[in-house]
Amino acid sequence: MAWSDAFLKVLKDNDVRLVTYVPDNVLTPLLTGVTSDNYFRSICTTREDEAVGVVSGAWMGGMRSVLMMQTSGFALIANALASLTVPSQIPVVMVISERGTMGEFNVGQQLVARTMRPVLDSLGIAHHTLTDEATMPFVVDRSIKQAFMTQASVAFILSPLLTGGNPAGNEKLKSA
Repeated sequence: MAWSDAFLKVLKDNDVRLVTYVPDNVLTPLLTGVTSDNYFRSICTTREDEAVGVVSGAWMGGMRSVLMMQTSGFALIANALASLTVPSQIPVVMVISERGTMGEFNVGQQLVARTMRPVLDSLGIAHHTLTDEATMPFVVDRSIKQAFMTQASVAFILSPLLTGGNPAGNEKLKSA
């Protein structure tokens, strides 16, 4: 089973039906699985802070959801997390493709990659960097359960060690 299939199975096992996302190459295996499976309802948003609003509304309506984005998108949601979800105890389950590290070609990704974890820490949001397929289902399952039980957000950072990184970036690295 591919890492993405195992991840989607854990979402199903935890009754996570709504997937909000901003498209990203690294997330393609997850997004393809979500959009081709009638179990999930998917909403492609134009910005990550819009997706936080959708996830918040879903929680208030009794639906479990997840937000998928790339590292640079995290820079857009700090205010929404700090002013809405954290004080209101809305559990936002974030899946973040890690960009800006390990040979990333896009300079714009690097600053957010360096600041994302300290921002999560300052907001008191648990985060886990997922690096291998063997431990990933356990970490994701237990962390989602904890997030919903305690009404506290969690971020899963998908390391290039797990995902293989950005396919478009890999092509640029080969030509360098």
